[in-house]
Amino acid sequence: MAVFDPHNDDSFDKMRDMFGPAQIDQQLRQVIQFCWMGLPKDKRNVDELQRQVRRLVDRALRDVREDFDEFFSDRQ
Repeated sequence: MAVFDPHNDDSFDKMRDMFGPAQIDQQLRQVIQFCWMGLPKDKRNVDELQRQVRRLVDRALRDVREDFDEFFSDRQ
């Protein structure tokens, strides 16, 4: 198991190498699959799946932006 030191910039580079585009693609596909399984049977269609995944991603990105603004606005 890899251990990453949050205080070491080289550690972030190693983590970035480990979690490359393939890992991100796999995680996104897993999110889509979980969302599909979580939909009620009567709403289980591609249009509803797309709507829900986009809603969740948009909300998560809004939260990241809000958190960045709150925690790092004085560092810009």
